[in-house]
Order: sequence, then structure tokens, then C-alpha cells
Amino acid sequence: MNLIGTVSAQYQLIDKLVRSAKGETRRGLLRVGAAYAALVGWLYQDAGDMDGAAFWRGATQEIAMRSRDPHLIGYSLVNQAQVRTDLGDGHAVVDLCEAALDDADQLVPKVRIMAMQQQAHGVSLTGERRMVDQLIDQAGRLLPRVDDDLPWGNACRRTPGYLEVQRATCYGRLGLGAEAGALWLQVLAIVPETARRDRGVYMARQATAAATAWEPDQAVEIARTVAMIAVETRSARMRRELVTLERAMRPWQDAPVGRDLAEILEPVTEGG
Repeated sequence: MNLIGTVSAQYQLIDKLVRSAKGETRRGLLRVGAAYAALVGWLYQDAGDMDGAAFWRGATQEIAMRSRDPHLIGYSLVNQAQVRTDLGDGHAVVDLCEAALDDADQLVPKVRIMAMQQQAHGVSLTGERRMVDQLIDQAGRLLPRVDDDLPWGNACRRTPGYLEVQRATCYGRLGLGAEAGALWLQVLAIVPETARRDRGVYMARQATAAATAWEPDQAVEIARTVAMIAVETRSARMRRELVTLERAMRPWQDAPVGRDLAEILEPVTEGG
């Protein structure tokens, strides 16, 4: 949460400068301001503060519209869709992503990829597995074409296995435990050990997939490592994933394996 204050202060400074700037200088400041607002929105979302996230995603969209930059406007719509994904509103996610893709030919491949993968999350919320695969496969065909120098939205070329992470997450949401588990094994094989937060989140989702596939012992073994990472990093996102795991493990809550999980997660609960 400390980073939120630092980044939002930068945004406020840019907002003041915009008021007196003119011409292309003003447009440039608007573009930079939108990127900062998007980052603040993500930090709030990562911390689990959805009201704060929604406010800053709205600020991102407003300043993107003022910039007249079609790529940034598309990016801002995807940002809004991310919030709706976390709120479980699949139809809103699809609406926002379709709006972003209305003029797809005018958008750099990176923005199109972001919109397609986010739309996949939307259709996973409405139970459409075929559309999940179709959208992620389409996005995958665009990946080799990402060559812009825009400073924002670079997860698709920075995150190892980016699109398979999205597919595995969607499969997990659809209740496809075995399929999601197989994908998480592939993803975790290429995610570096130094990426502790990402690995912890992915492993928590892997554990939930194991529980969904009726492999509770495997789920608990994975959860041991996740709990240690969650305590170390104090990641709100990881704690939310572990709450999802607890729900998936309810059929075994009175069994020894369920009691083991409760004991493993106790330090995380105490720290949260």
C-alpha cells in the first residue's frame, strides 16, 4: 500500500501540469497521466480495495478519452473490465472488451491481446469454455506482432507463459480442475523462482485446481508452500486465492486433510 501514495502523488502532479499545458505537450501529459492512474488502479485492485480500484480505473478512462489516443482508450476499457472480472460480472467484462475491440484494426497488437484475454475471463464467468479457447488462441496469434514502444501494458511480453496463465485461470473458474492443473504445471516450470508473488498466486490456483479434481492431498501439499510465500510477501491477492482454495476444500473440512489445511493457513489468517 505504500507504493499507492507515491504513484498517486505523481499522478496529482501531472494533473496540475495538464491544466496549464497546451498542444502536444498537454496530450503527452494526458497520456502519461493515464498510465499513472492505471497503475494506481491496479495497486488498489491488487490490495483487494475494489472501491479504490473502480475510482482509479474510472480516472484512467476519463484521462484516456481526453488524450484522444485510441490505444490508451482501449487499454482503459480493459482496465475497467479487470475490475468487473474481480466482481464476477462476466457480461460487463465482455461488453467492455467488445467496445475496446470495436476498431481493432486501429489498435496495436498489444491492446488487442489484452482485450481478447480479458474477454476470455468474461466468458469463463458465463461458462463458455469454447469461447475461452477461441479468444486466447486468437490472442496467441498476435503475440509475435507486439513491437510497440508504449510504456504501459507490457505484461504480455514480460510475463512468462502469459496467455497460458490466463487460460489456466479461466479453466479453474470453469471448474476444469484436471485441465487447469496440467496448465499450471507447464506455467510454473517457466516462471522464475525470483517471481515470488506471481508463483504464489499461480500455485494457489494450482492447489484449487487439484481440489476441484478431487485431489485434496495434492492441494494441501501445494498450499504448504503458498502459505509460506503469502506470509513472507503479505500479498492480498494471494490471500484471496487461498480463500478460494478453502472453499474448494470444504468437502474435506472435517477430514484429516481438511484439518491439515486449516493448520497450514492459520499463519496467513493471523497475518491478514
